[in-house]
Amino acid sequence: MNFLRSIQWAACAVAVAMLGACRQAPAPAASPAAVASPASTTAGTVRQCLHQAKASPASSNATNAKDKPQPSLRVTTLDCATFDLAGQRGRWVLVNFWATWCGPCIEEMPALTQFAKAHANVTVLGLNTEDGIDAATLDGFLQKYAPGYPIAVIDPYDPPPDFDPPRVLPTSYLIDPDGRLAHKFLGPITFKDLQQQIQSR
Repeated sequence: MNFLRSIQWAACAVAVAMLGACRQAPAPAASPAAVASPASTTAGTVRQCLHQAKASPASSNATNAKDKPQPSLRVTTLDCATFDLAGQRGRWVLVNFWATWCGPCIEEMPALTQFAKAHANVTVLGLNTEDGIDAATLDGFLQKYAPGYPIAVIDPYDPPPDFDPPRVLPTSYLIDPDGRLAHKFLGPITFKDLQQQIQSR
């Protein structure tokens, strides 16, 4: 596990220098997903919801994600609520793949929080992609960085089928109010990047 973490840190450092993004290691075989949410939760809640999420991993109705005009996603958040992308119709949704070891992911969090707070019709969902992350680590991270939006921890070896497995972190998908993919961002994004994409639609 330490060896894998070292590889991920090294890849992130190279990508930050060259692209301002973190490289994600290729995903092998599948295992159940776990999920999380906003920074106001406690370690006990995180632990409870991670346990609950293993019984209901991230899911999709897709039979062929590439041909799906409206991606679907349903996860259990760290406060044990259910986030269903289909229930967000009429709103812009940013689905953001990230990890606690990824510097650019952490750097963009304030911009994502600020953007969601500044726009009543925007929802941000963070999908953490770390294998085996524990409740205490998650809770400590959320308390320190306080993202102002729900966070879900998904299994990197079995990502939501309607979204390509991220090879670079952060990777973000902007979904329009009709539920269709509007834009895919590779690497960190800013308030201005999101503003331009939404205003151009």
